[in-house]
Amino acid sequence: MTEAVRGWNSIFETFRSDELGEILAALRRVVDNPGKPQERAWRESIPKLQREVGELVAVDAPSGTYTAVLEYQLPLEYRRVDAIFLMHDAVVVIELKGKREPSLADIDQAQAYARDLRAYHAECEVREVHAVLIPTLAKDVTALRGEVHVCSPELLDKLLMKLNSKKANAAVDPVRFLSEEAYRPLPTLVRAARELFATGELRRVKRAAAATERATEALLQIVREAASQRRRKLVLLSGVPGAGKTLVGLRLVHSHEIDQLAVARAEGLPTAPAVFLSGNGPLVEVLSYELRDAGGNGRTFVRGVKKYVERYGKNPRLVPPEHVLVYDEAQRAFDAAMVAETHGQDVADAKSEPELFIEFAERVPEWCVVVALVGTGQEIHKGEEAGIGQWARAVQASPRAAEWDVHGPVGFADDFEGLRYTRDVDLSLDKSLRSHLAFEVHRFVAGLVSFAAEESQIGHPSAAPLELVAAEHRPSYFSPAPSSRPRELQILAQKIARDGHHLRISRSLDAAKAYLRDRYEEDPNARYGLISSSRDRDLVTFGINNDYQSTKRVKYGPWYGDDEQTPGQMSC
Repeated sequence: MTEAVRGWNSIFETFRSDELGEILAALRRVVDNPGKPQERAWRESIPKLQREVGELVAVDAPSGTYTAVLEYQLPLEYRRVDAIFLMHDAVVVIELKGKREPSLADIDQAQAYARDLRAYHAECEVREVHAVLIPTLAKDVTALRGEVHVCSPELLDKLLMKLNSKKANAAVDPVRFLSEEAYRPLPTLVRAARELFATGELRRVKRAAAATERATEALLQIVREAASQRRRKLVLLSGVPGAGKTLVGLRLVHSHEIDQLAVARAEGLPTAPAVFLSGNGPLVEVLSYELRDAGGNGRTFVRGVKKYVERYGKNPRLVPPEHVLVYDEAQRAFDAAMVAETHGQDVADAKSEPELFIEFAERVPEWCVVVALVGTGQEIHKGEEAGIGQWARAVQASPRAAEWDVHGPVGFADDFEGLRYTRDVDLSLDKSLRSHLAFEVHRFVAGLVSFAAEESQIGHPSAAPLELVAAEHRPSYFSPAPSSRPRELQILAQKIARDGHHLRISRSLDAAKAYLRDRYEEDPNARYGLISSSRDRDLVTFGINNDYQSTKRVKYGPWYGDDEQTPGQMSC
C-alpha cells in the first residue's frame, strides 16, 4: 500500500487482507484532521469494501492486480472521492453513504465525480468511467438511477464484474492516475482571475485551452496590428453562455505583451494599458474581492462600466489610460435613454454606451482596441433591447469612422454593412465550458424563456418586457407553434440531463435550500445561494427582505468567496 497527496492506494490482492488499523493510520496521514464522523464512516465502510474486493479476486484472479484508491482528492479542489477502483480498462467511482435510501443530492454527487474525471482526467479519456453509489445500510439493492449505479454493499462484487472492461487498451496505471499532471480541471472564473492577476498567465487547462486559446491569440494578433498600423479596432467575440468569453477577456487584459505596445503619454507609459469592464456589478465585486491581495483593492484590471462611463463621459478632455477596453456582455450595453436615466442626463444630450466607448477609444493616442464580448440572446433588462446593432451604429455615427476596423464572427457581418469588417471564425465560441459538456443548456433556457413569454403575452397582455422578448428575441431553435414547444423542451431537457447537467425545479424554497446544503456539504469550494432583486415585490412573502437597506448590506465578494463560517457571512 502507498500514500500520496491524491489519496491512499493498494492493489486488490493486498487491500482485501490489510489490517483496518493500518489503513486508518495511513488515511489519517492523507486527510488532515478527519474528525470523528469521518473516522466512524471509515470503520463502517472500509471492511465492506475489503470483503467485496476479496470476493471478486476469489472468482477472478487477474483482478488481484487492480488498484483501490481511497480518499482521492481532486487536484485544485477540496473534494475527495470515497473510493476509486482502477479496473483493467475501466474506472469505477464509488461514493458511500451511511443510509438505506440515497437522496437526490447523493446521486448527483456521485455522478459529478464521474463526470469530472471523465471530462478532465487524462487516464479517463478513452476509458469507461462508472459512478457507483453505495447506501451502506441497504440490503439486496441494485438499480440504475440516471447514470449512477445504486448498489447495496453485498452486491458490489457482482456489479464490478459487470462493469469491468477488458478491451485492448492498456490497464489503468495507478502511478499515472495519481500524478498531478493527469488531472487538469477548468479553474473557476475567480480562480483564473486570481492567477491571471498574480502571474499574468493562465493555468494550462486542456479543455479551456482547446476552447479559448485560438480566440485569445486572435485578439492578441488584432491588438498587435492595431499598434503597428496605428488603427482603432472594434472586435466582437461571441459565444454561448459559459463558453469562456469572460475568461478570454481576462486573459487579454492581463497580457504582458500589451505593456510593450503601449504609447507613452506626458506622464509616461500607462501602468495598466488594458481594462476589463462589466455592467454586472456582482461580478465586478467578486473579482475585485478575490484579487484584493494583489493590490489596488483588486480593481486595477477590473472595473464597473457605470463608474467608467461617469468618469470619462462627464469630462470629454479626460483621456483613458488604456489601449485595450474589454466590455463584458456587450449585447446588454445601455441605449441612450437608459444612459440618461442612469446618469441623470437629459435624454436629448445622452449617448448610448457603445457611442461613448467609441468616443473614449478615439481619445486614446495613436491606437485603441475595443473588445465587445457578446453573449447571444441575453438582453434581459430595460435599456438593453437594442443589442449588438448599437455598436455598429456607434462606429457608423463617428466622425472618425474611417479610422475604424471591425473584426468579428461571420454571423455579425450584415449588422456592420458599410464598415471595414473582417470575418474571423476564431471569434466565435460555441461550446460551454462551465456546464460540464452540457452544450445545450443555453438553448433550453432560451426556449423556456421564449415559451413563457408567449404564454404570458396570451394571459397577461400588459406584460410589456416579456412581450418584447417574445417579439424581438425569440430563438430560432424551436418551431414557432407554441403548442409544440413543451415537447421539444422536454426532449432537450432529457438530453441535457444525460450529459450530466442537472435541471431541478421546486416550488419550495426550503426544499431547494435543503437540497443544496446536502448536495454540497462536502465541497467547501461550492457556492450557492439566492440573490434577490430589489424590484421584486413578491419576495417578502417568502421571508426574503429585498428593500433598499437589505440589498445595500449584501457584500457580493464575501458572500461568494468566503465560507459560511466567516464572521458576518450570510447563510442560505
